[in-house]
Amino acid sequence: MTPDEHDRFREFVASRMASLRNLAFVTCGNWHAAEDAVANTLTKLYPRWASLDRPDLYAQTMVVRAAIDETRRPWWRRERSAGDAMPDVELADPSLATDERLRVQAALQAVPVRQRAVLVLRYYLGMSAEEAADVLGVRAPTVRSQTSRGLVSLRAALAAGGVVLDESELGGTIDADAGRSGRGDVRPTPAAVRR
Repeated sequence: MTPDEHDRFREFVASRMASLRNLAFVTCGNWHAAEDAVANTLTKLYPRWASLDRPDLYAQTMVVRAAIDETRRPWWRRERSAGDAMPDVELADPSLATDERLRVQAALQAVPVRQRAVLVLRYYLGMSAEEAADVLGVRAPTVRSQTSRGLVSLRAALAAGGVVLDESELGGTIDADAGRSGRGDVRPTPAAVRR
């Protein structure tokens, strides 16, 4: 296959993948079997690509046949999913965590830019006041004061959004001036956020 034909095949796959997958799903009714059918079809189509006049019709025919074969004889298949034998495990609804994450992001966006930068450097990246000062090009006491003001702004924005910061899980109230070590170095564990 020439490089030009190879590029045309890649463009074909990129433009037709979704429609072929949908066709396979409609044919067999299972997304996993549909993806297997499309993958098998494209694997068989690649060596024949240069000799086909209408590769789109040929691919559609092959996908339908492969999707039927995927559902017709499941006992014949060599590979079996281990997940079929496993019981379903109930998981916690991740939408609540996502909702809280979005509220915290919105609250962080409500904090003034310099204070937000200090909070991100100190709490998200875990930098000390001196390291954050080097990054921002200011003195360490400025970073500590911006941290203190930023925490007040963040607490207010979180409270306005209905999120309460549970600082008892952080080992007590965070004091941006003294910190845990008494040097203004505040390195808390990730905050426990409650609604």
